[in-house]
Amino acid sequence: MSRQSKLLTPPSRRLILLSGVGAALAACSGGTGGLPGFDSSTAPQAGGAAQPSGPTIGTGSVKVGLILPLTAEGSGATVGNSLKNAAEMALAEFPGADLTLLVKDDRGTPDGAQAAAQEAFREGAELIIGPLFAPSVQAVGQVARGAGRPVIAFSSDSNVATRGVYLLSFPPENDVNRVIAYASAQGRKSFAALVPETAYGKVVEGAFQQAVANRGARVVVIERFGSDQNSMRAAATRLVPALQQADALFVPADAAAMPTLGLVLQQAGYDPAKVKPLGTGVWNDAGVARVPAIQGGWFASPDTAGFNAFSGRYQKRFNSAPTRTATLSYDAVSLAAALARTQGSQRFSESVLTNPSGFAGADGVFRFRPDGLNERGLAVLELRNGQIVTVNAAPRDLGPRTN
Repeated sequence: MSRQSKLLTPPSRRLILLSGVGAALAACSGGTGGLPGFDSSTAPQAGGAAQPSGPTIGTGSVKVGLILPLTAEGSGATVGNSLKNAAEMALAEFPGADLTLLVKDDRGTPDGAQAAAQEAFREGAELIIGPLFAPSVQAVGQVARGAGRPVIAFSSDSNVATRGVYLLSFPPENDVNRVIAYASAQGRKSFAALVPETAYGKVVEGAFQQAVANRGARVVVIERFGSDQNSMRAAATRLVPALQQADALFVPADAAAMPTLGLVLQQAGYDPAKVKPLGTGVWNDAGVARVPAIQGGWFASPDTAGFNAFSGRYQKRFNSAPTRTATLSYDAVSLAAALARTQGSQRFSESVLTNPSGFAGADGVFRFRPDGLNERGLAVLELRNGQIVTVNAAPRDLGPRTN
């Protein structure tokens, strides 16, 4: 059975947890503890945990590891520290949170992540939040399985999701399913695609083909393009004649590629008024919104209201703008605090974390699937006169689970 566990928060926080007159969070009660099929014999025993050897956030009795690339090379450290700040903010905004976050730096490497997880479990962590990069998630997952503990990680690579390793991220497959479903509901039945020759492109192409098939529609043509203008022009030239048989064109190109790609599409004769442009969340960018070739286009993305509210509070607290992924850490820590308050010894069990009713956070409703992937309630947005407007709001619940 499931129940609604009411979490009273100030009105300004109502966007952060599950919808209702106040804030709420859906969670299962009852069920078996732990993660079925995992050997929990190596989990830390009560009273036997080592003292934290690094920085901590909070002073609660429930310990949770927070593994992030705080000193990674490149932009990894920037993202990691934004995630850390968001975790701190989540605890500060959760009244009476009974958590202590054991903050660990994985340095952006699998070896660092493995060592961080081992240390967190020695110190009594019941759950790991993080890490960010897919290889590090795999390394932490191996340690967590041995300890019989779950992981809520931030990678968008669906390949690293598995039972007990849950991805709280923005998988592109969710974007594709949502926008294709909406386009189909609006009468689009013949789809073409122009996808980048990248790892991201391969993922969304596969999701596109599956989503179109699921709607009983057809794929007319798929063309792929490289990063240079000549490759884009050649792909557009091959594509446009085939669009006479299509009524929608899926173009999941990001902010760096879309202006040039849009130009070569126009030069090849593409008319967005005749063949509806479709995209993914990478279109949620002011630069993409101004590209003439995709005006009127639809794409799926989390509703922006929740992130905007979060961003304003983050900016006020830390005097800097959060990275877009910072909400993931905020939501993971808020969820852990809510479950610690309401679910007793079952708080991080598989039955609670995979509750079909799901949860809600800064980016809307979400739920974890038993295979570790997530489903999100996404809005459909439109590029209209250089602006981004909502044409179909994100759902407030996810309905029955279908898998």
